[in-house]
Parts: sequence; structure tokens; C-alpha cells
Amino acid sequence: MRYINFRNLFLLALITLASVAQSFAQNKTEIQVLSAVVKDKTIEGATIIFQKNGEASVTAVTDPSGKISIPSPFGGVDDASITLIIKKEGYSTLVTKGPVKGLTYALSPTMTELDGLRIVLNWGNSPQDLDSHLSYPGNHIFFQKKKGSRANLDVDDTNGYGPETVTIEKKAQGQKYVYAVHNFSDGNETGSHSLSSISNAKVFVYIGNTLVRSYAVPKGNKSGNLWTVFMIDENGAFVDINKFQDAASDNVERVLEVQRGPNAAGGEPVISQQDVDASARINRKGEEAYHAGNLEASVEFYQNAIELDPNNGQAYSNLGLSFQKLNRVAEAIWANRKAIALAHGPQTNTIQASSYYNIAKIYESQGHWEDALQHYTWAKERKQNTAYDNGIQRMKEKTGK
Repeated sequence: MRYINFRNLFLLALITLASVAQSFAQNKTEIQVLSAVVKDKTIEGATIIFQKNGEASVTAVTDPSGKISIPSPFGGVDDASITLIIKKEGYSTLVTKGPVKGLTYALSPTMTELDGLRIVLNWGNSPQDLDSHLSYPGNHIFFQKKKGSRANLDVDDTNGYGPETVTIEKKAQGQKYVYAVHNFSDGNETGSHSLSSISNAKVFVYIGNTLVRSYAVPKGNKSGNLWTVFMIDENGAFVDINKFQDAASDNVERVLEVQRGPNAAGGEPVISQQDVDASARINRKGEEAYHAGNLEASVEFYQNAIELDPNNGQAYSNLGLSFQKLNRVAEAIWANRKAIALAHGPQTNTIQASSYYNIAKIYESQGHWEDALQHYTWAKERKQNTAYDNGIQRMKEKTGK
């Protein structure tokens, strides 16, 4: 006669229920929208638009808990072909690619500081604790030191999804800033692949009212618990790094200090000639839209051109002009700085002088006389022009120099 081991059956049932619950959590068809700067604040009334080639767009609006159920037919699939657009008055529009199921997204309130920016990190339910790290001279912003010189960690999250948000109130001229994501859950474990393979981490960078950069964690079981995402160079231009390495929890700052050093190198994107040609064509469409007075459309074209070819300096220069016309001046400064960084060939001095002049005009219009004087001077150093001389003279009169 066989006896039933009820204890083993009970344990088996618990394991089965846990497995089912985990499977449900991983496949739940909800999305939640939170504030990027106030911990656990839900965003009610945010419009979420789902798009995919071959499907009609579908719109949903978040409830008081900031949630929506993913509408059909998007709830049954979860791939990179889905585009998600999240909008709310007073916040920057968020645009991102799938996967989308069971994730949390954070909206960034519109920023007003000309040289400020906001970095928002979101991820999935595992690993539970990812940390944002911002390193710049004399400062290391992270969960143990949330405030630094003109920068702070607004939100820290330790139980999955995020957001973790770092705001730079005003970037200092002539200094490098490096941003990285550390897998604190595997903080002292070497050779971990979970940050790359299962986190679904995404980093969104906002300037003014615009999402200017977004990064998805590179897939492929990359080894390392530290993902160094990007650097902002001395002139304010973004340099993509996308580097994985191991760093103990108490060693992250030393690793990032090395990345800020004079020999630090970014991870150069591999760009096909097909993408370069497509970028040039889309940039021309942006120019057509600009001259037709369709400024918002021109911005979208230029951003698409840059996504295909991040080295398209002309697209950045054009983007700066469109932003300036739209009075999105913080974004215009950022785009002109990138155009300066990418300028090359026989027209380098002309492009850089023009971009410095554009930045100087923005600073002057906002009453930032010292910054304007510096940029008019940099324009004149690259090319002689009476407009640059006149700008320098005006700013000297304003500053008493």
C-alpha cells in the first residue's frame, strides 16, 4: 500500500502557484505611467498611443492609478516593432519602442533651464535594483549622495521598474559628465549577464520640452554589472559609450573617473552606407518641410535622420534652426553643440562659427550676457564676421567688460 506524502504535495502546489504567479507578472498586459521626479506619483489622464506597421493606431488614457490595459491587437504581442507615444500637458512627450508589456514609464515635467537636462532610467521587474550614476569633476551623484553641484538624484527605486531620475540643473562649461547604470542586485558578482539579458533597461534624456536621446540596453548576454551609457563632453555634445564591465558597488566612481579621462573613447556606432544615404534623404525632406513652414514636421524628419546616422552634422544644424524657430531654445542649444562637435572638412570653421553664433543669440535673448559673450567670441575665433563683432561689443557693454 502506497502512502501519499501530503507535505511534498503541498510544497509542489506552492511551487506551481509561484510559477504561475511569476508567469502572470511577466506577461501582464498593463502599463503604468509615473512622474519622473516625484517618487510613486501616478500620472492620470496621460494619452498613450500604440503604433505598428500594418496596424491602425490605438489610443488609451491612464486611469487614476496611472495604468492602462494594453489594447487589442497590441496586448497579444510584445516586440520591438511596437512604437509607444505617451503625452500629457506640462510633460515632455515620451516616444519609445517595444517591448512594452508589464513595464512602467515615467514622464518628465518640462524643463526651463537653458543648460539643464534630465536622465530617466526605467527597467523591468528583474533585477530589482538598478542604480543611476552621474560622475563629473568633484561630484558623484547616486543613491548614497543624492545632491551635488547643480545636479541631484530626484527619485531612487529599489524594487524594480523604476524610475530612477537624475536632473542636471545647469551643466558646467568645460566639464565632462558620464552617466552609467549599475546592477546593484548583482553588485559584487563578476561576469553577470542579467543587466544585458533580462533587465529591459531604457534610458531617456530630456532637454527643455523634448526627448533628445534614448538608449535601450544592448542585448546579447553581455558580461558586466555596469553599463556606461554616454558621456557629455566639455562642449555639451553627447558621446555614446555603451560599454559593459564589472564594477564592485564601492568601485563605480573610480571606473567612471577613468571614463572621464583624456583617453576615454566612446563606442562608435556601426552605420551602413544604406543608412547614411537614407539619413541624407530624410534630412532633405526636413529642409523641404522647414521652408514650407511646417516646423514640427521638420523636427521629426531631422530626428529620424539623426537616428539613422548619428554623425549627420547637417541634420543637427538644421534641427537647431527648427528648434530656434519654435522657441524651444534649450533644445536648439543642444543641437547646435552637436553640430559643432561633428563639423569636419573644409567647412568646419564656417559651420562651427555659425553654430556658436546661433547659441550666442539664444543666450543674449534670454539675458545670459556672459554666456553670450563667450559664444560670440568663439564664433569670431573661427571666422571673421561683423555680426560676431557687433555681438561681442553689445555683450561687453552689458557686462561692463
